[in-house]
Amino acid sequence: MAAQDYETGLSRNPANHQPLTPLLFMERAAQVFPEHLAVVHGAVRRPYRELRDRCVRLASALAGRGIGRGDTVAALLPNIPEMLECHYGVPMAGAVLNTLNTRLDAATIAYILDHGEAKAIIVDREFIPLLRLALTQCKVEPLVIEVEDPEAGEQARANTMDALGYEALLAEGDPRFAWLLPNDEWDAITLNYTSGTTGKPKGVVYHHRGAQLLATGNVLSASMARHPVYLWTLPMFHCNGWCFPWTVTAVAGTHVCLRAVRGPTMWELMAEHGVTHMCGAPVVMATLLDTPAGQKRELKGQVQFVVAGAPPPEAVLAAMRDAGFAVLHVYGLTECYGPSVVNEWNAAWDALPAGKQAKLMARQGVRYQALESLDVMDPLTMQPVPADGATLGEVMMRGNVVMKGYLKDAKATETAFAGGWFHTGDLAVKYPDGYIQLKDRSKDIIISGGENISSIEVEDALYKHPAVMLAAVVAKPDDKWGEVPCAFVELKPGAEATEAELIAHCRQHMAAFKAPKQIVFSELPRTSTGKIQKHMLRSQVRG
Repeated sequence: MAAQDYETGLSRNPANHQPLTPLLFMERAAQVFPEHLAVVHGAVRRPYRELRDRCVRLASALAGRGIGRGDTVAALLPNIPEMLECHYGVPMAGAVLNTLNTRLDAATIAYILDHGEAKAIIVDREFIPLLRLALTQCKVEPLVIEVEDPEAGEQARANTMDALGYEALLAEGDPRFAWLLPNDEWDAITLNYTSGTTGKPKGVVYHHRGAQLLATGNVLSASMARHPVYLWTLPMFHCNGWCFPWTVTAVAGTHVCLRAVRGPTMWELMAEHGVTHMCGAPVVMATLLDTPAGQKRELKGQVQFVVAGAPPPEAVLAAMRDAGFAVLHVYGLTECYGPSVVNEWNAAWDALPAGKQAKLMARQGVRYQALESLDVMDPLTMQPVPADGATLGEVMMRGNVVMKGYLKDAKATETAFAGGWFHTGDLAVKYPDGYIQLKDRSKDIIISGGENISSIEVEDALYKHPAVMLAAVVAKPDDKWGEVPCAFVELKPGAEATEAELIAHCRQHMAAFKAPKQIVFSELPRTSTGKIQKHMLRSQVRG
């Protein structure tokens, strides 16, 4: 008997198939909850109706200036309403949003602008000196659009390139503009650059489908009900804020913007607006907990804190619970839209001793609902390692929340996707219950305050100093930042250099946050072939 025919006459058509995109979240929120508070920033209060119109005006104005499908629009902005609007307005014009890390040096920003072929850049006046220097090193000549944020300091607002103002640009736009849906959900929506851990930064391309799926995956993993109040402590430039610019809008939440992470300000905003959710690196936790008691405020309810990076120590977890926070540990990479692995907490674990709970919390966890496959595998055989909590393998993923690939880098893309899996480069073990835990990083990446730092890049900077003969950089545990770079240095015979001198030297060659926090002068342990034994140095800094 022939199988039932489920295809004839049942083809895709506009009535039953539309490309997935997170852009429609804004339209729905504005239609269903037009007067609900969408954005808070200083004295600014905007409902969804107004936020939607500003996003569409931005799309309309960009289109009016010839920016459309496939064009790149960069943004050098802190967590302000304009950055949120860029996450909708830029792709609504058919363009691709490239958010820039505001902590990068001018040379790296210049490289990114050239590599991404930016047609326009939207910049907060605080970062105009940085952009001006970057543009002197660029081949591209993007349209510069200045944002003057009233919440910025007077000195920052005084910076200007006499360029087009953001509000003037929006005035050119029409809120009735028929903004562009993607032709295909595979179309690029954003471009995010890695931290350059092995050479030049790589351009990670996100598509509309992945952005929509990861955004809704966040709703599930972070237990978001309708109308959450989200405090923007995680930079929106980092993996598009882990897709939370789209997540919060999907459930018609309130975006509470924040230019800079400051303890007293965070406590004030949490208390005033009834914040329910926030994300960040362990350093944000430390900043909250280290706020003087007199500057802390009573919270209206428990706050869900989603943390990535080094697992919080037992004492920090206890302090966060006592302060009114529920901590959720996640893991991911730029290449998978931010967090795609979550430490799903089992209620039965609540009865365990605090130390055991902390060990369970330290595990990265299991796949997001939006990620189809996650495993720890032998990269040579491409077979899963035993689930024994001891055998080391490489974390691999595949699914709809893995990037399209690396822009203009077919070789790196092919390598990353070898064998039909995305190779993260992170080494881990897998437990009998399927949870994974990172044990090392195959590329010696140091995660400090949520930022990736390449040990190789720091070592290269040290080698540029005339007194340095050998250098090795490893991650040193740090209560505030999670990890910081620690450099072990052998000086050339007869040469002299101080710790302060070498740190200052590194700061001249890279972003300040990448420079080592400590220099240890000693003979470096080497194998018989002369290779530096970094595992011994790691053991030394970890005590």
